[in-house]
Amino acid sequence: MQPAPQDIAMRDPQEVMTLARMGSMHQSRLSFMRVLLRRMKGEGWQFFRPEWSVNANGEGHAVYTARASNRAYSLVAFAHDLPADQRSDRVIATAWDATFVLFDGVPTESDIKDLRANVPKQEAGRVCDRVLTLSRANRSVRLWDHVVGALAKGQQPDAAQIDAVGYLMRTTAVYGSAKFGAADRAAIENRPELNAPFQAEMLTVYLIRTFVADLVEHMARTQGTAAARLDPALKRRFGIGNSTGLGMAPFLVNHPRLIHNWIAAREWALAEVRGLARASAAEVAIFRSFTDRAALNAQKWHSAHPIQQVKLTQLRADMAALQTHLTTFDFSADRPWNALWRWAETHLGLEGQEQLAALLLEPYGPLIDDAAGCMAADETPARIDGRMDIDTLRTLIERIHPRALGTDWTAPEACARVWYTSAEKLEPRLGERAEENLDAYANALCPAHDAAKLYAALEGAQGPVAAFLLHAPEHRHTVRRLQLAATHPYAEIRDNTTHADMAPIDLLRAKLSFFGATRFDPRSDRWLRITMFQNAPYPDELAHADPDGWSYPPLADAAP
Repeated sequence: MQPAPQDIAMRDPQEVMTLARMGSMHQSRLSFMRVLLRRMKGEGWQFFRPEWSVNANGEGHAVYTARASNRAYSLVAFAHDLPADQRSDRVIATAWDATFVLFDGVPTESDIKDLRANVPKQEAGRVCDRVLTLSRANRSVRLWDHVVGALAKGQQPDAAQIDAVGYLMRTTAVYGSAKFGAADRAAIENRPELNAPFQAEMLTVYLIRTFVADLVEHMARTQGTAAARLDPALKRRFGIGNSTGLGMAPFLVNHPRLIHNWIAAREWALAEVRGLARASAAEVAIFRSFTDRAALNAQKWHSAHPIQQVKLTQLRADMAALQTHLTTFDFSADRPWNALWRWAETHLGLEGQEQLAALLLEPYGPLIDDAAGCMAADETPARIDGRMDIDTLRTLIERIHPRALGTDWTAPEACARVWYTSAEKLEPRLGERAEENLDAYANALCPAHDAAKLYAALEGAQGPVAAFLLHAPEHRHTVRRLQLAATHPYAEIRDNTTHADMAPIDLLRAKLSFFGATRFDPRSDRWLRITMFQNAPYPDELAHADPDGWSYPPLADAAP
């Protein structure tokens, strides 16, 4: 159920659900990492490390247990001594520096024995239904040896090098939802602590970060008795990296009801804040602080890819313009946040606007945080309403897909790409239609084109939808999507997902922003690296730390 309406209208889906804007989204209070940390802090979760059995070569296992009020979840980590020539981010890799599961409860010795026989094999192994996630990670080539070496000498690693990379290990997959024998989402979705999307996956990564920090200190101690521990302030600067590619892109098309709930929750929260009549001095102070930290984050955010460099230039300019504007902005006026938003719409680029959308939520946790409870979804396919009139269906297409109806689909650039699934890896792939004969394998991942084809097929048709589909069943999935989008306006991407200029990383960034990821770093137009939980408090700090204030670097990290 969505929250009640507010005075300011939520943004038009035709504006929000474009690839360019989705590719400019930022993490916010409603991102899943922050939802998890707020819950763990609020409920007083306890954290333990009941097992640590890792030798001087970095081989062995460890168990980290997070105990909620009535359940426990354990990360079982397996550390490996991986030769450098076997280290790869590619999905075809068969060995990693570390492999993990999130176990439902506390594993017994027998459980760990079974896990040790399967988890290091990842896709080639099989796990039981008490496993909630399966994942793996590799050490950062740029940073691991530097940090171990410095600590072994009793010194601290270089802060500039830490900031340039941001993580000591990078995950290449965090599988859940019944993959390789793990528990299905349905088995845990009614647990309050795991009901919000991707909470098991976020808990996995959060505990991996702790394991990695422990492991790097352990490896330093094996090299010298004078080894230092990581300075807590430097330790916070390490997140967990992640490499993500096309496997994630189709998710936004294949889960329309879920995506609607994510976007609608954020858009409702933004409209709710814009509709506030006044802003208190304390709320303005919080907003100013987060704005300055977001500007610092933009300065520290590095990428070697031309696509991201352009976006970073825009974001830094936008943040500078926003900070300048705030020096004279009248927060005592009526609806100050709406006035600020209206200014941003005409003075900031997409990067700056979406950053501001996230910043406006920061002072208003008590007002908007409960929206996170509306972000899960029952994705059972709805029955097609065969009674719908053809004219109503035609009007739906005109309202939801006006761009598709204005597209020349015979133009080569409009259908330049083909989404298909690799038979070998069962992973999504994107082919070039002009270069490969892939039409027989194409996945239905272009709702805009499908809607245009349906609209053409409706020419001259009258009567109920059921009668039309009886003779044109190939359009059933499109009709089902349109009927869903009629009541879930953010369910559908409004752009062409097979265009020659389409960049899949826009889809990836939209999803990852809801995870809470930062420092998006494209490596091509099809995959990128991110950082998760950077600056977040560790489990032993959480009871006394702000579970929400960590997503941007502290101002103390600014260069003198």
